[in-house]
Amino acid sequence: MRLVIARCSVDYAGRLNAHLPLATRLLMVKADGSLLVHSDGGSYKPLNWMSPPCRLATADPTQDQARDGITQVWTVRHDKSDDRLTVHLHEVLHDSSHELGVDPGLVKDGVEAHLQELLAEHVHTLGTGYTLVRREYPTAIGPVDLLTRDAAGAHVAVEIKRRGEIDGVEQLTRYLELLNRDPLLAPVSGVFAAQEIRPQARVLAADRGIRCLTLDYDALRGHDSSEHRLF
Repeated sequence: MRLVIARCSVDYAGRLNAHLPLATRLLMVKADGSLLVHSDGGSYKPLNWMSPPCRLATADPTQDQARDGITQVWTVRHDKSDDRLTVHLHEVLHDSSHELGVDPGLVKDGVEAHLQELLAEHVHTLGTGYTLVRREYPTAIGPVDLLTRDAAGAHVAVEIKRRGEIDGVEQLTRYLELLNRDPLLAPVSGVFAAQEIRPQARVLAADRGIRCLTLDYDALRGHDSSEHRLF
């Protein structure tokens, strides 16, 4: 990755036109060819950028540009369109390159796979007398996160999300329709389990006869500090 801090102006031309007037900015040139223009604000979002596949070319300024104080011109062209990002550098304050290597990717804590594993281990969270039949129960349209039995022995399909949205309820509805066609499983009811469930998803779940369950990730991991609570 190349990091350049410079006084520069930036122009984007193509499907839209945009201009950033002269100011001090951070220019990030990544190994995949992308260029991102950052200011000292706006959190992670760049002011402007060009995504790959693209190519960066550098050139000396024309005489007119040099008279305006421009010392170098960067042009980034997209390989599959006419989009073009042009950076006019007036003064370079910092220029360094760093080899970052292959990134292993983001490992999230509390993702759906972790929640599924924990809920399968603590299946009693679903209710007294619940037992686990199988994780990732296969169906023709994809695996059901958990297939369980309640205290009466009836099958219950569980769909697990970090954030419960309408799409998750619809997904569980499709699983239930398919599972209930199997005479060896029917009747199959459903539980929609998530760390946070949107009100719209709760309304839809109730309409479909699906029970909603809010999961406490820390409690499932055994990190519940109830001994330090007043209540």
